[in-house]
Amino acid sequence: MVSLYEFAGGDEALHRLEQLFYDKALADPVLRELFPERRPDHVEHLTWFTAESFGGPARFTENLGFAHIIDVHRGLRITDEQRQRFVDVYLATLDEAGLGQDEKFREAFAQHVEFGAQVAQQNSHADTDEQLHPLRSVPHWTW
Repeated sequence: MVSLYEFAGGDEALHRLEQLFYDKALADPVLRELFPERRPDHVEHLTWFTAESFGGPARFTENLGFAHIIDVHRGLRITDEQRQRFVDVYLATLDEAGLGQDEKFREAFAQHVEFGAQVAQQNSHADTDEQLHPLRSVPHWTW
C-alpha cells in the first residue's frame, strides 16, 4: 500500500501545505499567541515532521529529535480554543492545498492533526517531565 507521504505527493506537496498553514497561523487572531513571529526554519521543520509521520524520510528525528518538539511546546499553555482552531485551520489548509479530496486521506490527516494537537496541548501545560505526554518519538501514521 502507498504511504500517506507518497499519496500526498511527497516533500513538495507537504512543504506547500505547511507553508500555507504557517501563513494562516501567523495571521490568525486565535493562533497568533502560539505563532508570534515568523521563524525561517519553521516550515521546513513542520514539513520534516509531517513527512516522517506519514512514512517519508526520518529527517525530523535525525536532525532535531523528538525532544525538540517537546521543548518548543512547553510553557505555551495552549487553550482548548487554540487547540481546536489549530485543527480547524490545518483542515481548511488541506483543502486549499488540494489534498483534501480523498476521504480516507482526509480522515487519516485529521486524526494525525487532532492527536498531535492534544499531545502539544498536554506538553504545553507540563510543569514536570512526569506531566508530559508519554510519546517520545515521531508517530508513524498510516491509513
